[in-house]
Amino acid sequence: MRIGLALPHYDTSLAGSDVSYDAVERVALVAESSGYDSVWVSDHLFLDWGKYGGPSDIQGSLECWTTLSALAARTEKVRLGSLTLCNDFRNPALVAKMAATLQLLSRGRLELGLGAGWYEPEYRAAGITFDRAGRRIDRLGESVEVIGRLLDGEELVYKGDHFTMDGAICRPLPETKPRVWVGGKGDRLLRVVASVADGWNFSWLGELDTYRDRVDAFRRACEQAGRDPGSVARSVGVKALVGTDDADARRRFGRLIERTPPGLMQPYSEGGQVSWEAFRRSHFAGSVGEVVDRLGELEDLGVEEAILSLGTLPFQVSDEDDVAIVGTDVAPQLR
Repeated sequence: MRIGLALPHYDTSLAGSDVSYDAVERVALVAESSGYDSVWVSDHLFLDWGKYGGPSDIQGSLECWTTLSALAARTEKVRLGSLTLCNDFRNPALVAKMAATLQLLSRGRLELGLGAGWYEPEYRAAGITFDRAGRRIDRLGESVEVIGRLLDGEELVYKGDHFTMDGAICRPLPETKPRVWVGGKGDRLLRVVASVADGWNFSWLGELDTYRDRVDAFRRACEQAGRDPGSVARSVGVKALVGTDDADARRRFGRLIERTPPGLMQPYSEGGQVSWEAFRRSHFAGSVGEVVDRLGELEDLGVEEAILSLGTLPFQVSDEDDVAIVGTDVAPQLR
């Protein structure tokens, strides 16, 4: 199993501070030097933490693709992934061109993740139509097909329900085509994965039984599409916190509580106080050995890569000190 890091590219994501590119780059370089296999950036114009029980204040964000492009110039071996590009922000022929170029610039290190989009406020603010979920997912399916065919070198004539191409091309092409991932969980989304994607990402993991259920649905979707489930790569987004031992993990947990926006730790309260044990029930949290064992359960379920957010929010790192221990102590035991 490989280990990736969800980079902290929102306001409050890194130690509760406002986002900066310098900090994101610094964390990415620590991830690379300590032994992570990949780093990942999500794609929002802005976000808020209301969905997760926190404040509805707007959180600024770095733009996904330009951030990945800058990191491609500063890193050497770590893979660079989008988790995930919002399909409705960009035309698929443009995305194919962007992907081919970044694959060339990074010397083959791109992982292209795409999603249907879900955060209505950013659509509304930018004047982008927010269609019903089924229509957004169907449009995503067409986009993944278009992007894949263009990255295969096809001169594309295409007429779908959402996109029309008349001689679209993508040149120059890289030596190796980047994998195209689709992120999501629902049955309709899984049919898109089974039909046209190279990989499926499930984020963010809570109970392991929930993932087992979705894996069963994924396998059924592959069967209906006439595809071997083993031909689809799988990754899972995991919220984690790792210490050298139990005492060190609890120390890091205390720091996380201090640096997490109000309300977000409330689901893990027992008796009026935030509980370490309650937190551990929905996070991969504990000593190196404990987290390795938990990640091993995912590997047993066929997961190729775990992408870790080192906190209770997606793309959160409560302190840069939490990053290296995963690369140096956890990742080697899973290879």
